[in-house]
Amino acid sequence: MMFSRKVATIRVFFPRHVYPVSRSCHTTAPQGPHLDIQYLCDPKNITEISQNIANRKGIGNIQRVHELNNQLQALNRNDKAYEPTRLELVSEALKIPNRTHPHVSQYGDSPKTVTIVGAKPPDGPHLDFQEICKKLRLLRTDQLGNFSGSKSYYLLGEMAELEHALIRYVTSNLIKKKFELVSVPDILPRGVIEGCGMNTRGARTQVYALDEALHGPDLCLSGTSEMALAGYLAQKTLNRDFLPLRLAAVSRCYRAETSNLLEERGIYRVHEFTKVEMFVVTQPQDSDRVLEEILGVEMEVFGGLGLHFQVLDMPPCELGAQAYRKYDIEAWMPGRGLYGEISSCSNCLDYQARRLGIRTHDGFVHTLNGTACAIPRLLIALVEMGQRRNGTVEVPEVLWPHMGGKKLIGKQKHVPELRLIKNKKV
Repeated sequence: MMFSRKVATIRVFFPRHVYPVSRSCHTTAPQGPHLDIQYLCDPKNITEISQNIANRKGIGNIQRVHELNNQLQALNRNDKAYEPTRLELVSEALKIPNRTHPHVSQYGDSPKTVTIVGAKPPDGPHLDFQEICKKLRLLRTDQLGNFSGSKSYYLLGEMAELEHALIRYVTSNLIKKKFELVSVPDILPRGVIEGCGMNTRGARTQVYALDEALHGPDLCLSGTSEMALAGYLAQKTLNRDFLPLRLAAVSRCYRAETSNLLEERGIYRVHEFTKVEMFVVTQPQDSDRVLEEILGVEMEVFGGLGLHFQVLDMPPCELGAQAYRKYDIEAWMPGRGLYGEISSCSNCLDYQARRLGIRTHDGFVHTLNGTACAIPRLLIALVEMGQRRNGTVEVPEVLWPHMGGKKLIGKQKHVPELRLIKNKKV
């Protein structure tokens, strides 16, 4: 931060550009949510909110919110019960999910197919990603449980090169689209993660929390750089003339989720991976349009890679707590014989902005996010689509400049083959 006596602004520095914000900008940690209590506690909205919670399979209880609000209204601020009641009201109100786009509310539990891009490859036989990588010595997932835990992996040789080529290809495209690259931390305060709409406690959480005895009670590993980017802007009043603010980050993502499904085997669902994320802050009247722009960027990136994919408008039960509308992109994975999700983008309206205090002088902004590149699943789609009969894998032409001109991936002769040896009991 840089303060000036002559200029009544605080300037927040991003790569290559400066974004002025108001002098009223706070630089401390998030100070608490600014919930839309007027909407939540209007009796006319109870039925709408209850139905929305049911459709989204959420855990909020709007009736309890109204009970607590009525109790609070009857109390004097000096009453001992006032503050505990207020805190419980805030806690219950935070559980209420975001509103749902009216079109999406009609989908039931099934997504709507928006468009299909590209074509499936000719009929097989097609090997799946694990089989291809084993033959070419491109990946190791075996015998890592005692070393780095389950759902871990090593990318080897030209597969690791392909990972970095994808990152360079995607980030260069985002820069052309006027996104600013930001390098972010992977350890975040619990309040920032929860402000983005993720639960950090309980048996069903996907968030890794650091040891409280060693690091304090409020630090967690980030599940996506969206959280760090949102946290950076927490408690800031932005200049509306600089919106939409388009940010992007490359980061490691940590997910405690597990799966025993056959179709999610290998590196399809892992605990740690690299991802390029887009995060956009915009004025409320522009967020619907910006969501379509983010989707267009994703489709351009994946189309350039020669993938066959479908775009789905997701139903309420797939929106989580924070999304107002969400598009998923599923790529065809011929070795598995199915479509697998490789990307999504969401419009969160002011859900995150209210919880984190991100606003302009006119009110709270809208935040949106989109996955430009999630490495493991994108590798699966590319390798399975690019496999050749002679065992090699074609590299998409747009990646040739980022792989030193390599057009094919073959067997990694310098990578030793993994052989399991049983120890003899003495």
